[in-house]
Amino acid sequence: MHLLRGAVRTYAWGSRTAIADFTGRPSPTMHPEAELWFGAHPADPAYLQTDDGEQSLLDALAADPEGQLGPVARGRFGDSVPFLVKVLAADEPLSLQAHPSAEQAAEGYAREDQLGIPVSAPMRNYRDRNHKAELLVALGPFEALAGFRPVAETVELLQALSVPELQTAINLLDGQPDADGLRTVFTTWITAPQPDLDALVPAVLEGAVRYVQSGHTRFVAEAKTVLELGERYPGDAGVLASLLLNRISLKAGEGIYLPAGNLHAYLHGIGVEVMANSDNVLRGGLTPKHVDVPELLRVLDFTPTAAADLHPAVTRNDSELVYHTPAPEFAVSVVTVDGDQLGHEIDAPSRHDGPQILLCTEGATIVRAKTNSVTLERGAAAWVSADDGPIRLEAHKPTKLFRVTVGI
Repeated sequence: MHLLRGAVRTYAWGSRTAIADFTGRPSPTMHPEAELWFGAHPADPAYLQTDDGEQSLLDALAADPEGQLGPVARGRFGDSVPFLVKVLAADEPLSLQAHPSAEQAAEGYAREDQLGIPVSAPMRNYRDRNHKAELLVALGPFEALAGFRPVAETVELLQALSVPELQTAINLLDGQPDADGLRTVFTTWITAPQPDLDALVPAVLEGAVRYVQSGHTRFVAEAKTVLELGERYPGDAGVLASLLLNRISLKAGEGIYLPAGNLHAYLHGIGVEVMANSDNVLRGGLTPKHVDVPELLRVLDFTPTAAADLHPAVTRNDSELVYHTPAPEFAVSVVTVDGDQLGHEIDAPSRHDGPQILLCTEGATIVRAKTNSVTLERGAAAWVSADDGPIRLEAHKPTKLFRVTVGI
């Protein structure tokens, strides 16, 4: 077991304070910090803090894959960590995006390799062969767009904006309230010529202003989001696409699970994001980065989904809160140490069948494994190899510990 030094990723939509404050560093930072990676993705691996200095987690895996991963995880996923843990902080909206399935990722990676597109090239869609199912758990208030809203609700929203230019879309969705109807409307908007967008987007923004000023509350969050996106990305088709998606507000501890093909855009907040070990993103707008609409349309799932269905089932087992997802690559839980447990050494609950990443989000705890112990304070993480469990915890103040290991 070793402390991990995560890799900070700086993107324009990140925060100059959130991740720095979370990890106990001075803020504001020189550049917006968007993500803190704890994992073994080749693009930015974390580093183990050892007695002999820092060692890349990738190098540790190469030197001892059996000891680090264990025979079960290694047999299922090969010689790599199947999951990636991030702290994500958004001060501005992220791009409108979706992630491919495993089959789509493998095919897309091979296709772009054959075309000779470098993996690091800005126009590259597939940077690895993996899919990117992901779970986000909020550490505070977190706002997002995710999944195509049930069509009847979308029709109500479009009607409430009272924009004549939206009537064609309303009629289409009214007559075809299913995935095919959503595909048609989305495709029409996302592929519209710029002169058409330059007329339609401002009309929608005017409708959103009227709605907010009217005092109606049913769709006020959706209307305000459209106005925010329209201000940041004038004339962008993603502003229109946001009207089709669930507008979700999370409280601390609440999560959303996004399978392959789910169109989404995180808007604001800080959270822990756990995903299959991939960096594949298909973008459709709300970004200056590479946008590949045909490829995005190829991977999107247009099935209408209620916002409630995006929340993972959660169960409590004593001090452990477990977030259930169908992803085989990862299992996520939060262990809370408080009350009568404080000041005592306790067994960490749940199984240990593979490597673990532990991330402290509140308080502090001593973590003891077979070989050594480390102290995790808020913002710190540790790598526990498969052959170093089980673990025990000792905290002297209320503590929360995210625990990520291989899925069942």
